[in-house]
Amino acid sequence: MDAAEFSDYLERCRILVYEELRRIVPEGSLGPALYDRMLDYPRRTAKALRPALCIASCRAFGGGLQAVLQTAAVIELFHNAFLLHDDVEDGSELRRGLPTLHAEFGVPIAVNVGDAMLAIALGPLLDNTRTIGLGKALRVLRLVADMARVTAEGQALELEWTRTRRFDLADADYVSMVERKTAHYSFVTPLLVGALIAGAPPDTVDRLRGFGRDLGIAFQIQDDVLNLTGEYGKELDGDLYEGKHTLILLHLLRSVSEDEREIVAAILAKPRPTAPTAPGEPRQGGGTALAGVRAAVGALTGRLTREEIEYLLLACDAAERALTLSTKTPEDVALLKGLVMKYGSIEYARAIAADWARRAERGLAEIRPHLLASADIEFLDTLVGYVVERTR
Repeated sequence: MDAAEFSDYLERCRILVYEELRRIVPEGSLGPALYDRMLDYPRRTAKALRPALCIASCRAFGGGLQAVLQTAAVIELFHNAFLLHDDVEDGSELRRGLPTLHAEFGVPIAVNVGDAMLAIALGPLLDNTRTIGLGKALRVLRLVADMARVTAEGQALELEWTRTRRFDLADADYVSMVERKTAHYSFVTPLLVGALIAGAPPDTVDRLRGFGRDLGIAFQIQDDVLNLTGEYGKELDGDLYEGKHTLILLHLLRSVSEDEREIVAAILAKPRPTAPTAPGEPRQGGGTALAGVRAAVGALTGRLTREEIEYLLLACDAAERALTLSTKTPEDVALLKGLVMKYGSIEYARAIAADWARRAERGLAEIRPHLLASADIEFLDTLVGYVVERTR
């Protein structure tokens, strides 16, 4: 399957799944406040890789599209709910090239929309009893429930490492976290669900689990690389602002000199800026809140003496300088990125991603005798190379 055919396969799956999502998501008076916003991220230009994997796995094992489509849409719904929450947790400003939902409407609305998406996803999974039978429907429900739990565990690991500023980690720690946070819900579960619905043999399903894990790990490492190098659809260098525990950063910390390690540690100890400015301008640490204080001081004219007002405005100036100094600056991030380039940390991560992709390729070769010759198996074949060669 060439690149154009691969993209066409993804696009056809995306359209099918989006139409299914429109059917699943309710309509009504709360549409503008809730349900319309559930379709915001799915409407944006995206790959819809997870539902495509689910569909390809089912059809490659001889299953039908209509049997799997509803579940594939649920997996996409879960994915976009996770993205909404992830954007809030990371303080991300962009998603798929557009402002994140919390940047546009505020954190409370974004969190509520994500919660509602997770709740809505339960209905179609129960409806599966009519589509694929009670036994398969319950097994699919168990797989999705495990997926949600394991993904939360992976996110908890990463958030705790960030909270405690822990960087004494090995590559194996990163792989364990990524297997939970990314590989399980992005690759393992979609593949297993599709195979289960198609009635694939249990021993083959176990091999499929390993294929999905290996490919998911390669995918996340490449995602980390693209955050520093590619057209990512999110803010470039966002992982450095957040101090994320990527393979790139762990390699850097093992490679720098003692003096450089002290500088890197000092930068990583700073939080990321919290108040975005206009696009292209540096983010400031607390400037929005201080602007509100300044406005309040101005409103007190006539009730305070001139000396008192001047004192409060000077205090605001001092606080703003302190906040800016206590958060990562563009210069800090540029320094980190320069060291990443100096020590070849991106090339190191790319090589590790390629190793995991080769493992996935071997795993798929073991499964191939059980798969039907079709565009679906060609899609899975092409996917292995795509994961580490993609540029966005």
